Amino acid sequence: MTKDKIYFASDFHLGSPNLKDSHKREKLIVSWLNNIEKDAKAVYLVGDVFDFWFEYKKVIPKGFVRFLGKLAELSDSGIAVHLFVGNHDIWMKDYLEKEAGLTIHHKPTIIKKQNKKIFIAHGDGLGDGDYFYKFLRKIFTSKICQWAFARMHPNFAFLLAHTWSKGSRKSGEANFISKEKEILYGYCKEQQSINPVDYYVFGHRHFPLELKVDEKATYINTGDWLQHYTYAVLENGKLELNTYNK
Repeated sequence: MTKDKIYFASDFHLGSPNLKDSHKREKLIVSWLNNIEKDAKAVYLVGDVFDFWFEYKKVIPKGFVRFLGKLAELSDSGIAVHLFVGNHDIWMKDYLEKEAGLTIHHKPTIIKKQNKKIFIAHGDGLGDGDYFYKFLRKIFTSKICQWAFARMHPNFAFLLAHTWSKGSRKSGEANFISKEKEILYGYCKEQQSINPVDYYVFGHRHFPLELKVDEKATYINTGDWLQHYTYAVLENGKLELNTYNK
């Protein structure tokens, strides 16, 4: 079988809301990865894969061994695995690059696959509005903030971070009202006038969306794996949303 499909998924939020539910979700995600590896050329994980992530020099969050092992297996087999940091795993560094062979992206990226240009980002902080978060993001991404957090004991630091993440996660889960009220849709319209592409792929919203930006471009949001279990797949130059049913 030819391996030529490109898969996109986001917002697994592994670690939330508790260990039991997270393990169920992790096993479902691994099942999905087992299912797609037969025809996948590349997998793009579009942010908030973890509900929280921080890398000390010698410490990372424990857990998710099934998932991390599967990513390493995919990478070792020649499938390119790309991971975009989201607002929950913004402090990701190079551990997964060195240990599992992933490519980590900290900024939006445009790729060209199957003769299509695809703009990929988690989506947090893009577009007009959400100015308070944009202010906080500048603080969180500063070296001073990361240095100060690293001085805390992991037990306390991770407890503090998971408490914060609960409120942050809810802020991205607002229901879809109309495309005119979608900040990311507005961002797509603006970008399309500057540097046109064929597809925009975002996560963050926790809601699967497929909206036409203009005659050329489509905005696709990959949804989440807390409720929707959705992903997108590029095949023969066409990008479509799907739902994983085990």
